[in-house]
This record gives sequence, C-alpha cells and structure tokens, in this order.
Amino acid sequence: MTTLLPAKYLTPHTLLRVSVGVAIITIVLKTLAWVITDSVGLLSDAMESLVNLASAAFGVVMVGIAVRPADADHPYGHHKAEYFSSGFEGILILVAALAIIWTAIPRLLHPAPIEQVGWGLALSIASSVLNGLLAWVMLRASKVHQSIALEADARHLLTDVWTSAGVVVGIALVSVTDWLWLDPVVAIAVALNIIKEGAHLIWRSSQGLMDQAVEPDVLATIHATLDDFMPAPGANPIIRFDHITTRKAGQRRFVDLHMHMPANWSLGRAAAVRASVEQALMSAVPGLRASIQLLPSDVEAHFEDTKDLM
Repeated sequence: MTTLLPAKYLTPHTLLRVSVGVAIITIVLKTLAWVITDSVGLLSDAMESLVNLASAAFGVVMVGIAVRPADADHPYGHHKAEYFSSGFEGILILVAALAIIWTAIPRLLHPAPIEQVGWGLALSIASSVLNGLLAWVMLRASKVHQSIALEADARHLLTDVWTSAGVVVGIALVSVTDWLWLDPVVAIAVALNIIKEGAHLIWRSSQGLMDQAVEPDVLATIHATLDDFMPAPGANPIIRFDHITTRKAGQRRFVDLHMHMPANWSLGRAAAVRASVEQALMSAVPGLRASIQLLPSDVEAHFEDTKDLM
C-alpha cells in the first residue's frame, strides 16, 4: 500500500488523522459486538479501542507541534513533542488495562451467558482487519519518517489486533465448551498483555526525553562517513575526529564532534573541509544535524574538569 500512495499521503500527521477515523469505526463495531453478546471480553476489546481514539487524537496535536520550525524559545525545534504523544498513549493503555480488570473481576465471580456469538465475532474480526491494515501502513511509514508517535500508534494497533484475536478465540471456546468463566479470564489476559505494551511505550518516551543516543546503525553510518575523510592506513593523518556525541529528538538526529587539523591551515581552508564533512554526514543520514568544532592538531578539549561540572 505504501508504494501505491504518494508520499504526501503517508506523513505522520495524515496517518494519525486516518487512525482517528478508523478508531471511531472500530469503537462502533466493537461496542455493538459487546451490546449484542454481553461479553466482558468484547467489552475489554472496545475499551482498548477508546484508547486508540484518544491516543491518535493526541498524536495529531503533538505531531503538528513537532514539525513547527525553531523559534526564539525553542532554538533546537519542537521535535521532542512526539515523545509526549508516545508517553501519553502508554499511560492511557495502563489505565485501560486496569479498567478492564476491574470490569472482568465481577463477571469472573458471577459468570453470565453470552448471546449471539456469531454476530459478535464477525464484528470483532471486521474491526481487527481495519486495525491490522492501518498498523502495517503506519509501521512502514514510521521508519521512513523516524516518527516515534507514528510507531507508537502502529504498535498499539498491532497489540489491539492480537487482543481481538485472543478475544475471538476465547469467545469461540466459551460457545463450544459452555465454560462461562473463560470470558472474564480472556478479558484479564487482554489487560495483562496491554500493560506490557503500555510500559514499553512509557519507557521509550522517557529515554527520548533524556537525549538518548542515536540508533547503532545510524552511529555506524556516521563513523563510516568520517572514515572517508581519513588517510589510508599507515599514512600520517592530516585531520582526525574525536569527542563524537549523538542524540535524537523525534524525527531529528544530532551529532557533535571535534575535527583536528594542522595549525598552519588557513581559516578558509579549515572551514571548507568542515563544510564538506558536515554535508557528507547530513547526506548519509537524512534528518541529521551536524555541529563540528575546529581545533588544531596539538590541542585537546577536556570536558571532565572539575570546574566544568560546577
């Protein structure tokens, strides 16, 4: 599907808007399935879809903020706004899980029969197909745009698909075996499963807000690009790089480093080489912002002096 649609239709903002619409449709389908069956398992499935709606709507707002250009108050941009979307979604997932368990326990203590199983399962399966297709598109687009908000929503939708699959199997077993207690047990299992997903999203968001380093493959690309400017093995190095530090913020990647060169080079020559290195880095890693400090070969920078930590 991602090869059939123009790239402008696969932006994080557009796909999250689509996710809002799909969430509304699935809420209607799953709520109807719960109403006609009176299954607490299907109720838990519908409650998770409410989380899909709230998180997708919040994601639309945060992604809109993330793409705003840098300003006087935010000179490095607003890219970290996406982490708030991911963290908010994780919190909502945990709240939904607790609500599901709270709803399932009374039914576990006092089992009740399930009505019109066939229609309920059909509606649940239809909503799962919608979620599965959207999650597949969003997950692929999240890798292209490096969007954690898009990835978080996609992975939550995938969790919803597996949740629905578990509910469908559980309800089918209830209708075959007449084990009424199985319905609330399935609901509790759904809750425990999505707790894991919610905790994972919150953890990833916290790491992003604390300036986590770039991914290992991105760091390897940075080093490989810098190696292209180094002389052949055994030759006397004219320039060298050190103190390479990276971080990521939403869709952006940042690298800071020192470039050492002969002290007798003119400022113009040194600046020209630095510009070539910066351009090569930003071409090798889309969305990367490189900042290079020029130093003479015989000068070392120290970051761990006691006075620097005061």
